[in-house]
Amino acid sequence: MGSLSIWHWLIVLVIVLLLFGRGKLPELMGDMAKGIKSFKKGMADDDTADDKRTVEHRADETVSPAAKEKASKS
Repeated sequence: MGSLSIWHWLIVLVIVLLLFGRGKLPELMGDMAKGIKSFKKGMADDDTADDKRTVEHRADETVSPAAKEKASKS
């Protein structure tokens, strides 16, 4: 009783075809594929953008002693 037979799947297919029509299903699948592709492209773009935003911190020895004094007075 828990599993669906071939007749259940055929009835579901007929209902889907009646609701969406024959031409609408391929169009829906194409739109869904385009959405998935653009999502993947957006995720890849985010990964490359994160790499560009990283800043390397340098040790205090690269800062001149005069700059250290000036920063500590402010």
